[in-house]
Amino acid sequence: MQVVEHVRGLIAKGEVHPGDRLPPERELARKLKISRSSLRAGIGFLSAMGVLKSRHGAGTFVSSGPPALDSSSLSVLGALHGFLPWQMFEARIVLEASIAALAAERATDEHIAELAEEVAEMYAALADPREYLIHDVRFHRTIARASGNPILGALMETITADLYRHRSKTVQNTQDLKESAEMHREIYRAIRSHNPTQARLTMEQHLKLASDAQKLELDQDAQDTVEKTSAQNPPAARQ
Repeated sequence: MQVVEHVRGLIAKGEVHPGDRLPPERELARKLKISRSSLRAGIGFLSAMGVLKSRHGAGTFVSSGPPALDSSSLSVLGALHGFLPWQMFEARIVLEASIAALAAERATDEHIAELAEEVAEMYAALADPREYLIHDVRFHRTIARASGNPILGALMETITADLYRHRSKTVQNTQDLKESAEMHREIYRAIRSHNPTQARLTMEQHLKLASDAQKLELDQDAQDTVEKTSAQNPPAARQ
């Protein structure tokens, strides 16, 4: 979050603009007095949100799209009102299925090329859950842009920000990402074929499977917590 706040400040003060390159990692980590691994985690978060874009061998740049630095309101509301994971997925299904259908109607060749690239990156990152998550989030953000509706795009920025915050804490527990990558590929194919009905159906199917997978993760985490607590506090030996 130090990295997020620092970049937020640079943008707010007009010290960096779309397309500007950030200082080198070593210099930035030293300035913020954090480790380079923490810096990379912050840059990864901002990259997934579309604020920054890393170019291999060139550095990290401020993206030309609108920053999503203030999209934490959903997390705040969720904490205040006790939003449940299944409720988030239900809302996502309602919203994203329609967005996918619009994207299938309106996606440009550029959008389709971006989706293809993110799917390829997902397959390349099957052994690295955190890297996979970044491309997963970018994929959904690209679909929102391809819908051609900036209001839906703004809503998706808020949802993907909250999604990334939550999933970045649990993604290391994911056992197999191949099924997820295959579902993303099917969504991409439906959009590439400009088939709104198929895009809607595949997005709904993907999100329902993701919801089921998250429920299993939460159940496993709860079980692990119980077992750890029991191990640390064994019942008193019988007299």
